[in-house]
Amino acid sequence: MPAQHYLRDLARNELMKMAHKLNYGVVRYQPRKVIHVIRNVGEDLSPLEIDELIEAVRHRMLSRFGEQAATVVIVQGQTRETFRLFGEPYAVALVRTALFNAAVSWSPFNCD
Repeated sequence: MPAQHYLRDLARNELMKMAHKLNYGVVRYQPRKVIHVIRNVGEDLSPLEIDELIEAVRHRMLSRFGEQAATVVIVQGQTRETFRLFGEPYAVALVRTALFNAAVSWSPFNCD
């Protein structure tokens, strides 16, 4: 188990060092519930990097807003036809609908 934690921490540190072009958006689906959407506009992320990015965003939302279980969806691709969404299935469906209705506003995002 310790080797697993070491590899996860190593991967997280490498992800934070890499320069990814990330944008941030929010999809509201209930009066007090949101889905945090991270769009990667650079090179595609590997599955390990996606998992680490989701955890980093959850940690950031916990520290900034006190959100205990942040719902995060990662979007990769350049056009509507090539979008790939990663996250919980219900959240992916809601974000896909919002993206196709152009209901997401993007702003730059840093993992720091």
